[in-house]
Amino acid sequence: MGKPTLRSLVDPDDMEAVWNEAAHLLLLMSPRLELAAAQAAYQDMRRLFAGRYPGWRACNTEYHDAHHTTDTLLATARLMHGAWVSGTRFTDQELLVAVISAVFHDAGYIQAEGDTEGTGAKYSACHEERSAAFLREYLRSSGRQDDDSGLCESLLLCTGLHADIAAIHFAPGNFKLLGQMLGTGDLLGQMAARTYLEKLLFLYHEFQEGNIPGFTDEFDLRQKTFGFYEATRRRLAQDLGGVERYMLPHFRARWGIDRDLYAAAIEQHLEHLRRVIAQGRDKYRDLLRRDGVTAKLARLHERISSAS
Repeated sequence: MGKPTLRSLVDPDDMEAVWNEAAHLLLLMSPRLELAAAQAAYQDMRRLFAGRYPGWRACNTEYHDAHHTTDTLLATARLMHGAWVSGTRFTDQELLVAVISAVFHDAGYIQAEGDTEGTGAKYSACHEERSAAFLREYLRSSGRQDDDSGLCESLLLCTGLHADIAAIHFAPGNFKLLGQMLGTGDLLGQMAARTYLEKLLFLYHEFQEGNIPGFTDEFDLRQKTFGFYEATRRRLAQDLGGVERYMLPHFRARWGIDRDLYAAAIEQHLEHLRRVIAQGRDKYRDLLRRDGVTAKLARLHERISSAS
C-alpha cells in the first residue's frame, strides 16, 4: 500500500463524503453539537453553485468553484480539530459560525439572476464583500441570530489575500483564531488540491476579467506561482498566525499519520510545476492533462474568442 494522500482519506469529488468528514470532526469536538443549521448551509451552498438557489445563477468561475469551497471547508475543519486535539476548546456557536463562513466564503463570485454580463470573475477584487452581503441576507432569511452575521463577516474577511487581519474587529473568544484558520484553509485547500496546477489556467482568465494586474498570460502566471508561494508562506506564518501547525496533530489523532499531507501535496505540486515551466511556453501544457481540464479550457477559449 502506498503512502496516504489527501484523496485517499476523503474523495474531494464526493461532496457528501466531504460533508460527512467535516461533520465527524465537528462532533469529535462537540458531541452534542446541533448540526442542522450547518448541514443546511452546506446543502444551500451546493444549490447556489449549481444554479438551483432562487435569484442566483450557477457558478461560472472554473477556479473558484464548488470544489474549491469544499476543499476550504475540509481544510478549515481539520485545522480546528488539530487545535482541539492540542487543547483549544470551541463553543458550539464558534463551530457553527466557522462552518457557515467557510461554505459561503466565495459566494461573492456568484452572479444574481439578472446579471448576465461576463462571469462572476469580474467580482474578483470585491468578492469578499459580496460574500459577506450574501451571507447577511442568508442568515436573516434563515432566522439566525443577528450577531452571527457580524461574526461570520469577520471570518470571511480573513480570506482576502491582502486583508489586514489586525484591522478586523473580532468578538471575544476564538473568533480571531477561527478567522485565521479560514484564511489558512482557503490557501491550503486550493494549493493542495489535486488539480491545482491545471486550474491555474482558469485563474489567469479570472484575473483578466476581474482586472487583477500582474500577469501577461497563462504561462507568466505559472512562472510567478513560485513567488506567490513564498508570499503565501509569509502570510501563513505572520498574518494568519501560523495556524497550519495544527494540521499535523489532526492527522496524527484522526488517521494515525505522522505527516502533514497538505504540506506534502503542495511540495509535490511545486516540483511538478518546475518540470512544467522547464517545457517552455510551447509545450508546458503537455504535462497538464487531468480531469477534463483541457476540454474545459478549450471551451473557455472558445467563449472568449466569440465574445471578442
